Parts: sequence; C-alpha cells; structure tokens
Amino acid sequence: MKKYIFKTSINCGGCLKRVKPLLDRKEGISKWEINLEHPDKILEVDTETLTPSDIINLVDDAGFEIELIETK
Repeated sequence: MKKYIFKTSINCGGCLKRVKPLLDRKEGISKWEINLEHPDKILEVDTETLTPSDIINLVDDAGFEIELIETK
C-alpha cells in the first residue's frame, strides 16, 4: 500500500463537496482524507494501484490545484 500526500487548493466545505464524490468513486483508492485546517490543505490518499498522476489528474479535472509533496 502506498500513501501519497498532496498540497491542494481545496480550501472549504464547498470545495470538498465538489471533489468528494470523485475520490469516493475512484477505483483503486482505499482511503483518503483532507486536512482543511492545515495551511497547505493536505490530501492523503492510500492506494495499491494508482499513481500520483492518476490522483493529480482527478483533482485537477475537478478544478483544483494539486501537487505531490511526499510518498510513503
């Protein structure tokens, strides 16, 4: 299992409502969470099959900026 950590522009509950269905339905994401309290709006995604690019494209297509900052 890989954990990808991203800095995003998802900064409010309304933004979260736009991206939540996409993350919930994306096959290959076993768990995700976002910390809206963190200054960098950190998104953590656990997956066995997706690449950082897959997640970046998903969030970018929803209209948000996203940047990989760490892989665990």
